[in-house]
Amino acid sequence: MMFHAQIAQRAFNTPLLVEPSKAMAFLSGLGSRITRRQLRMVGLEVAPEDMAHATLPARTGILAGIVTNGISAQYQRDGQTPFVLQDDIAVIEISGVLVHRGAWIEQSSGQTSYEGIAAQLAAAVADPMVRGIALEIDSFGGEVAGVFDLADAIRAARASKPVWALIAEHAFSAGYALASQADRIILPRTGAVGSIGVVVMHADLSGQLSDAGVTVTLIHSGANNVDGNPCAPLPDPVRDRIQAEIDNIRKLFAETVAAGQGRRQTAEAALATEAECYRGAEAVAAGLADDVSDPASAFAAFADAVHGRGHA
Repeated sequence: MMFHAQIAQRAFNTPLLVEPSKAMAFLSGLGSRITRRQLRMVGLEVAPEDMAHATLPARTGILAGIVTNGISAQYQRDGQTPFVLQDDIAVIEISGVLVHRGAWIEQSSGQTSYEGIAAQLAAAVADPMVRGIALEIDSFGGEVAGVFDLADAIRAARASKPVWALIAEHAFSAGYALASQADRIILPRTGAVGSIGVVVMHADLSGQLSDAGVTVTLIHSGANNVDGNPCAPLPDPVRDRIQAEIDNIRKLFAETVAAGQGRRQTAEAALATEAECYRGAEAVAAGLADDVSDPASAFAAFADAVHGRGHA
């Protein structure tokens, strides 16, 4: 139950940079465990296939298998190279749910922490053997807390070494906030990027409590101290305040994308996408990616560019 309480704390009443249908699918899959009752979703329909895959763990990195024939001894979490190093390029995987102040990198849990990514990034920048940094991204997004600081660090790393974002399949919301800071963004034909938006989920358990004959009295000091609590419906003034907050975060998101993309994408253009997701060539046409290629070919092109063997 403690784990479910932690999930609820990080999922409800807090801004998230997550592709909305996946957030709703997550609640459809785990919501009954958190609240001990089937949730009724309001505002968005959830496809059955999304519910089936919402809580699956992150997959083993695609590039790790391609460039090393399996994760080898080169990947040393407690050594000097906390990343896969191939052809003088550090491969940093960004997959699953992205969280703030989480464990190092927990593949089996389906989570990647911003701190773990930042540590690998700093090590790659400082390592004289590393001539380029490849971000392998497959994520539907995650928490707001920590993502913009990491985005700044990725953008700053470009001053030292080239950084390419190689999209394994998806880079949505927080995943795209990080991808947008790379020098180049390359995705496969079936890959998708975008969802430059923010979502907040509120759980109204008042009906469940009433059915169970439970009356909750919140004794508090401060008019706004219990705003958004799950024991009551969400009042319109509180909803409006949350809306204003996430509108400001979305503006920061768009400004971060523009800072990473330079003249290729403005903050206004990022906002104009209205959190739409774009697949394959459509993403390139929309200015959210630079090229379409499979991960192996994209990595080979990056290696050629780093070593002057061809043109990016």
